[in-house]
Amino acid sequence: MSEKSLRLEILEKIFQLATAGFGLVAALAWNDAIQEMFKEIFGTQSTILAKFIYALLITVLVVLITYKMGNVVNRLKEQISQVNSKDNDQGL
Repeated sequence: MSEKSLRLEILEKIFQLATAGFGLVAALAWNDAIQEMFKEIFGTQSTILAKFIYALLITVLVVLITYKMGNVVNRLKEQISQVNSKDNDQGL
């Protein structure tokens, strides 16, 4: 592996880690905002029921978003695959 390849790989990993870190910060901010919204709805006495409702709603939301994103990615992969197979059929 050349020095340039190693540097590029290190930079890519740093970028991935930074992106993941920023994603975590955003997730924590949303978590805090949603928890405050639940406090407004259920009052300052957060019961265990309110916490379970919060956890259930967040879980359902995350599953739905992940499912939809997976569908989009799969459709894009299929489109790319079709374009590549057409290019190969045409000898490109």
